[in-house]
Amino acid sequence: MAALTIDPLEQPRMYQQTLLQDGLCDLLENDKFVDCILKIQDKEFPCHRLVLAASSPFFKAMFLSDLEESKKREIVLKDVEPGVMGMILRYLYTSDINLTEQNVQDIFMVANMYQIPSIFSVCVSYLQEKLVLGNCLAIFRLGLLLDCPRLALTAREFICERYQIVVRDPDFLQLAPSELAIIITSDALNVEREELVFESLMDWVRHDETNRTKDLPKLLHCIRLRLIPLDYFKEKVERHQYLRFSQEIKKDLDLVKDAHKGRLPKPRKPSTNGAKGGAGSGEDEEDDDEEGYLPGILNNNPRFGMFEMELILMISDTGTVAYDPVGNECYVVSESTDIPKNHYSLVTSQNQVFVVGGMLYNEEDKDEPFSSYFLQVLCES
Repeated sequence: MAALTIDPLEQPRMYQQTLLQDGLCDLLENDKFVDCILKIQDKEFPCHRLVLAASSPFFKAMFLSDLEESKKREIVLKDVEPGVMGMILRYLYTSDINLTEQNVQDIFMVANMYQIPSIFSVCVSYLQEKLVLGNCLAIFRLGLLLDCPRLALTAREFICERYQIVVRDPDFLQLAPSELAIIITSDALNVEREELVFESLMDWVRHDETNRTKDLPKLLHCIRLRLIPLDYFKEKVERHQYLRFSQEIKKDLDLVKDAHKGRLPKPRKPSTNGAKGGAGSGEDEEDDDEEGYLPGILNNNPRFGMFEMELILMISDTGTVAYDPVGNECYVVSESTDIPKNHYSLVTSQNQVFVVGGMLYNEEDKDEPFSSYFLQVLCES
């Protein structure tokens, strides 16, 4: 493995930061210049106001204010566990923290509460690396709760890519209406048919229909009903028990039916603050060139998973090419030139192709051990 190279211009800075941090840690361990104590339940944490203020806008504002806490040596903190704050303080002095799946959420919440950006960033990076099917919805909700777009968007991308599996998770049925809307409005949903999105919405409503049917008029605008075949629309959508008795929804469904017949409403223009657009205002003429927009119920942009093509793969020892018979086009899938000619095989599973087996050897170094080849080709496009 190649050695990590350090920018010569950054080296003095890193050296000074290390010296400073080591010095502060030494002062803390020897109880030197300690000027405040954080008291949490029955635990006390001696520390330096300067370190807290430099690491947290929350503590900086506290110490610079006229509040009583700014003058006291002992500061009582509530709504935080001593063990969590102990780990955070250790990080501030040593840059060392042991995050686990069991403690990361608590540490994340406290870092948000006390505005400690360094801890917040470390937790975000950890959670992004730990995204799996079993926790992606929880991490998505946590990102929204703590107003962390970086985490929420990463989790949403993960969910959208695996949407057909995620909807089978019981946690999917626990999503709030706004959380569900953020997911099912995405162009990135990896679904081949819009019917799957509609059915997942109905399953979500069915889980608590007493309280959730009221959210349907808005959530239905997240479903791209114009992408649904007309027969399915008439049989499954219009006649659905949650939709057929709502006059508000019926008006929206009529718009969809008209769109299927080629009749679209006149696009509405975005409203501007303070502009009523009344007669004689002269603003209608100015807005004529503005692009209008259709109601969300008429959105017909295909989802990501609807762009899949039937391809023929041609694999050789010089690489892999995909051929589209409909468009009569070829695409380079892999430029690998190491595929061995002897004893390799192809295996397909869920739109993926695996090339396995075969023996590779180094002709220049006969003593180098033989190795086996493995190539995974993702065929979704």
